[in-house]
Amino acid sequence: MLTPGVVHTLSDRVRRLVAPNPGPMTGPGTNTYLIGSGNNVAILDPGPAIDSHIEAIVDACAGKASQVVCTHTHPDHSPAAAILAQRLNVPMIGAVTADDRHQDLTFQPDIDLSDADLIEGDGWTLCAIATPGHVDNHYCYLLQEEGLVFAGDHIMNGSTVVIVPPGGSMQAYIASLRKLLDYDVTAVAPGHGEIIPDCRGEVEKLVRHRLMREHKVMSGLRKVGPANLDTLVVVVYDDVDPALHEWAKLSMLAHLIKLQSEGSAAVQRDIWQAVGS
Repeated sequence: MLTPGVVHTLSDRVRRLVAPNPGPMTGPGTNTYLIGSGNNVAILDPGPAIDSHIEAIVDACAGKASQVVCTHTHPDHSPAAAILAQRLNVPMIGAVTADDRHQDLTFQPDIDLSDADLIEGDGWTLCAIATPGHVDNHYCYLLQEEGLVFAGDHIMNGSTVVIVPPGGSMQAYIASLRKLLDYDVTAVAPGHGEIIPDCRGEVEKLVRHRLMREHKVMSGLRKVGPANLDTLVVVVYDDVDPALHEWAKLSMLAHLIKLQSEGSAAVQRDIWQAVGS
């Protein structure tokens, strides 16, 4: 159950806490994962700086940890990191990106990640996998002993990920999804929602969905002719609640930028049009 403040044991190495920040973009709330036990606990995605959630994390760790690790720096994933790092006297691990007014600027890692870096504890190893797309500083972490990948906002259970340019890139996102298939991954521990048991099946489904949406973007451009985002989103996302169209426009823009880079779309003064047949 995804109940805030309740520690849920997923395996001998992994426990989960859910932050009390439910919403349209966060589902039941942000998942915080605790990997390891004793003094060797990695706190992964500590979530927003909500006092009750921070106390629940500290209590679950018995006041001991070895590091705080973040998948990325959106405000529902990392603001508690600096507080916990100082309180528990442990390093922060992750990556930063340019400030686009959507980032947690309090996250200043003590250890900057590179692709394939290993974070090791007693009986567990996390392999950092650079997965830009949702945002360009996004990392997934593969728990090698279990084949479980902590996916942050790369994969969510129950909804698709919003891609927000310029930090987010649809081209990079699709490539990063496929990248996970190069690893020995079985299940996905998402940043929001329950465990997804079939990583390969989920990745293939998400890639198909994105490419189908891309096809719909092109069809929409051809149908309405030169158009701005407000006009186009009504056609391309006619299967989505209009209340979510402001968010949908962001991912649609990411699709359009991808199509532009491939020579299939062009833009002038915020008016988009299809190129070629």
